[in-house]
Amino acid sequence: MSSAATPPALPLAGIKVLDLSRVLAGPWCTQILADFGADVVKIETQVSGDDTRTWGPPYLETEVGEVGEDGPGESAYYLSCNRNKRSLAIDLASPEGAALVRQLASDADVVVENFKVGGLRKYGLDFAALIKINPRLVYCSITGFGQDGPYAARGGYDFVAQAMGGLMSITGDADGPPLKVGVAITDLSTGMYAAVSILVALRHAEQTGKGQHIDCSLLDTQIAMLANQGMTHLVSGATPGRMGNAHPTVVPYRAFQVADGHFVVAAGNNAQYRSLCEAVGRPDLGIDPRFATNSDRVLNRSVLEPLLQEAMNTITVAELTSSLDRAGVPCGPVNTIKDVFADPFVDEHKLVRHFASEDSVSIPTVAYPGRLSETPAQYRRRPPRLGEHSAEVLSEWLGLTDEAVDALQVGKLIGRKTF
Repeated sequence: MSSAATPPALPLAGIKVLDLSRVLAGPWCTQILADFGADVVKIETQVSGDDTRTWGPPYLETEVGEVGEDGPGESAYYLSCNRNKRSLAIDLASPEGAALVRQLASDADVVVENFKVGGLRKYGLDFAALIKINPRLVYCSITGFGQDGPYAARGGYDFVAQAMGGLMSITGDADGPPLKVGVAITDLSTGMYAAVSILVALRHAEQTGKGQHIDCSLLDTQIAMLANQGMTHLVSGATPGRMGNAHPTVVPYRAFQVADGHFVVAAGNNAQYRSLCEAVGRPDLGIDPRFATNSDRVLNRSVLEPLLQEAMNTITVAELTSSLDRAGVPCGPVNTIKDVFADPFVDEHKLVRHFASEDSVSIPTVAYPGRLSETPAQYRRRPPRLGEHSAEVLSEWLGLTDEAVDALQVGKLIGRKTF
């Protein structure tokens, strides 16, 4: 067991990841790998880098931060998914720049990219080219619609995948329009699936010496993430629709308007349902034969839910939280994001960490949520500035001298920031 003063060993230390992705799904994947010690080198264009650097406001302003075309500093969006990485700014479109990236790939364990299908072939950076020079390479491609099939040539964004993958058809009020989820949930889920797939492929490469190509698409992921709703259609032929905050197969499991806000109740079994009825002053509903079982409650939700709503109209969030907690009924307030970060849970679980920049500006980050007892995620590097580590990476990975790196910069093949 490591002492408190000595950080535990990072389980992915020594794994080299060449990250040719940008925006969210790819960077989310590589941030997970970086949190556990992988050396993630973010390959960016020299002029503007990752698109999300300028996706703001808001921007975190620092004295040494670069100025984006839309504002000063670094965007909150970019900061959310790029910690623990190093940035190498390079002219990928030039033959010399592409050759440098190929050299890096020859010693990498993982490449992650989210170019359009075939987009890296002209640079000699596609899977077929790189596996010839590095047979153990794990190469992960993240796209909107996969490497083949009817939509492979299309570009894809999370919003499109939520629409085409059915998520928007089951999100929103029953009599309202389809809605997307409030964060790019398909991007995030694809990034997580990609990270898991990479770890599986690394294990295979360790055992066999053979790399492989991983094809992760937003639409594949979103269809898989339909979970019970997708299975409902496959089993019954029914087409699930929008139900607001109600659950299709569990009642009561929804948000209610209470005296001073909105409150969620999730009564997943009969005992919890009866306890809920007692807590809101309607014990009669707990023994009413129309609502005796969950199946009964699903069939009679249009009768039951208005009765529960009426009972809760005059009860406050604090009162409900207290009484339902005592009764063992899963529940909680509908918090704003400000409320979330003010909750003592966040401090207790150390969910917000901070990096200090060179000018002592505190850079917040939201922690990796899995709390591993022996090999926890570590927060070693703030999100990199564009090209900040160009010289460092080329020296470490390729053994280039300072003079050789200077020549590349003079030749405008790489960008190197000095602060």
